[in-house]
Amino acid sequence: MSELATGEAKAEGKQASKEVKESENVAEKYSAMTVSKNSEMNMGDLTTVLSAVPTHKPVKKQIQFVEDKQEFSRFPTKTGRRSLSRSISQSSTDSYSSAASYTDSSDDETSPRDKTQVNVKGSSDFCVKNIKQAEFGRREIEIAEQDMAALISLRKRAQSEKPLAGAKIVGCTHITAQTAVLIETLVALGAQCRWTACNIYSTQNEVAAALAESGVAVFAWKGESEDDFWWCIDCCVNTEGWQPNMILDDGGDLTHWMYKKYPNVFKKIRGIVEESVTGVHRLYQLSKAGKLCVPAMNVNDSVTKQKFDNLYCCRESILDGLKRTTDVMFGGKQVVVCGYGEVGKGCCAALKALGAIVYVTEIDPICALQACMDGFRVVKLNEIIRHVDVIITCTGNKNVVTRDQLDRMKNGSIVCNMGHSNTEIDVASLRTPELTWERVRSQVDHVIWPDGKRVILLAEGRLLNLSCSTVPTFVLSITATTQALALIELYNAPEGRYKQDVYLLPKKMDEYVASLHLATFDAHLTELSDEQAKYLGLNKNGPFKPNYYRY
Repeated sequence: MSELATGEAKAEGKQASKEVKESENVAEKYSAMTVSKNSEMNMGDLTTVLSAVPTHKPVKKQIQFVEDKQEFSRFPTKTGRRSLSRSISQSSTDSYSSAASYTDSSDDETSPRDKTQVNVKGSSDFCVKNIKQAEFGRREIEIAEQDMAALISLRKRAQSEKPLAGAKIVGCTHITAQTAVLIETLVALGAQCRWTACNIYSTQNEVAAALAESGVAVFAWKGESEDDFWWCIDCCVNTEGWQPNMILDDGGDLTHWMYKKYPNVFKKIRGIVEESVTGVHRLYQLSKAGKLCVPAMNVNDSVTKQKFDNLYCCRESILDGLKRTTDVMFGGKQVVVCGYGEVGKGCCAALKALGAIVYVTEIDPICALQACMDGFRVVKLNEIIRHVDVIITCTGNKNVVTRDQLDRMKNGSIVCNMGHSNTEIDVASLRTPELTWERVRSQVDHVIWPDGKRVILLAEGRLLNLSCSTVPTFVLSITATTQALALIELYNAPEGRYKQDVYLLPKKMDEYVASLHLATFDAHLTELSDEQAKYLGLNKNGPFKPNYYRY
């Protein structure tokens, strides 16, 4: 072994030892805590128990930012707000979304920015498609609440203590009924919120209207132009007499807009909570460059996000999205899933269950070996590109499917993306004079080659499940509860607990979130005896796994 490799191994060993020691300290410090479904805890205890462990994992494969000039230097103007540039943009403005909306953005061509609307409280501090849709949105939110019992339970437990009193949270996420339950929970816990959408098609217009009617400053509607997208973000951040002190982001666009445009405001932020792989990569890049001046929580790599939202959500929603858009039968179809992370695992499991012949492409030998052991053949895309019926990307990378590969696909093939942004499929290369685009139905296009070959492109390469269908509410409850607790922890943490770095959520928080959701299944946890706990060297109430444990 080389000296360099030996040095790296020692450094990793020291880091692992440090994390184990910190984990033991957490278990010892909070030995009196319990997270069984019948247990109660006050918010003082809850806040203390969620101290996070810093992570310094190197990001081996960096995802590069879009050029600053393209993404952050262009201040939105009224001119060109319906710009078609979003079709080829690489920002997360290019994620479509929710089909579960009573209304379509084409119902009224008047831009919400040109309308004057007022809610029942007399406020006009919002911009939505139509405030009159609020009643329908309220019904959507009420349905979502029925399957988000754990988040509602957290709301009821902490509401009297108002752990977020004084918090001014600016958020940039998908605006759906499930997110609305999270936003209203944060408000119930004392926070003031201003919200915008993390992509241009994810907003359920009636839900946005319901939030605006309740007094939340929402700036979002389905079918925004890219100019509208940045204008909405700016309206959330740049408002007279209101300065945010917390950020909840999905994709990193809000964080980087504030970092670039309002550095003085950004420096006063007390904490950032980020839930997507794209946004987390951006945070690690800022941290590595020494430019991250506030602590941040990496929710994306928490157990409750990776092992539930990424896996189970995609396992169900991939089929829903493909069926709604193409009516395809999967039995016997040859499908390639690019990437075998948690999202890829969920997609492969669902497709295999319906009789599809599933191939996997991977760069990571560990994930590749997992795919092989799960019964999938690991290949290079070029080896089978001429024979496959469906390609699904879920890597978080760019140009996973190139124009050359698209040229070689057979007639009638389906191409779609399950990653956060539309960078995985080289859609820009398809916008050339020799190819014809034909809209078949909402978010379904035929791309027609000169010889008559047709490839079916879904959601213009944007996030399929939120573009063309919906996602399971219960799984989103797990993620939303984790986000809420992360915000509470960062906001209430004493000075010095968190440095200017990116932190993983502590194991105790993951276990607490999981315990809140067990009641839905009437699940009963086995409790360790004193003798068993001593034998394993554990606290009877957790955490039950060290921080380095991989579920």
